[in-house]
This record gives sequence, C-alpha cells and structure tokens, in this order.
Amino acid sequence: MAGVTTSPPPGWEVVQVVPGVQMSGAAVSGAPDEEAVRLTAVDAPEMLHLAERTRPGPFLPRAFELGTYLGIRRGGRLVAMAGERPHPPGWTEISAVCTDAAFRGQGMASRLVLAVAAGIRARGEIPFLHAAASNTDAIRLYESLGFSLRRTTSFNALRVPENEVISASRTRL
Repeated sequence: MAGVTTSPPPGWEVVQVVPGVQMSGAAVSGAPDEEAVRLTAVDAPEMLHLAERTRPGPFLPRAFELGTYLGIRRGGRLVAMAGERPHPPGWTEISAVCTDAAFRGQGMASRLVLAVAAGIRARGEIPFLHAAASNTDAIRLYESLGFSLRRTTSFNALRVPENEVISASRTRL
C-alpha cells in the first residue's frame, strides 16, 4: 500500500515530524488475560495520569471511548494499560500501550497487547499498531508477539492558525 503525502493547508505550521512504523497483527491471534480489567470513564483520571508518566503517544481524556481499554492494577493502582483506537473496515488499532517504569520487565505490556488483540480477533478484525521508529524496544516486543512491519510512516504535529475553526468533518483519526 502506497503512502499518501499531503501538505498542510495554507497557514498551518508543521512543528514536529516523527518517523514511525505501522505494524500488522495479521499473524497474531491474541490471548485473554485474567488479570486485565476493562477500563471505563471512572478510570479516566488514572489512565490520563499513567499516560502522562509513560508518554505512549497522544492520549486525551476521552480516548477510552474509542474502544476497549484494558489495564492491570497493583496495590489498587493502574500500572499498565493498552486499548483500541481507530477502526478502519476490518482492522482495529492497538494504542496507548504503556507500563509504569516501576513495573516494567514483568510482561504486562505483552499480556495486554495480546488481550486487546484477542478481543479484536473475536470481532473478526485484524489488529495493527504504530510505533515511533526510534522506539526499537517496543518494535522488538511487538515483533516477538507476531506483529510485522506493514509500512513506514511519519507522525506530524501541526499548529493551526489562531483564527482557524476546525470542524469534525475535517478531523481524521
């Protein structure tokens, strides 16, 4: 699949470009995890706090509304999570994969990715995910779970002119 390159509208400013990868989980069947709990609106403040500490990529207050988010708790505290984002036909993106630094190396991210993938597969869809090309540890982890490189991409941050009004019809996931 060829990538699409476009220029931002006049007046918009590109403030950051991060090289990335898109990985397909076509070979990933997933596996439920008994310790993973479904996260809801009640968990949103903890989800935001975990995302702020771990920086898995863009994560906004209502991200949990885009699909299923699963988490693992230790001592009642949310220490790892992963969830779903855009749903192009036949596919679902796994996103916000993150683990608190004090709990890394225990396999939580792997377990959560596989649990989210199991839910996606149960709907007859294929999981996929994105990572910064520089995040080689995450890419190695995803490859070990059966994900494979689908394409390279870039993540662009844009500054919208102050007088610009953005409508929902112009916003794309």
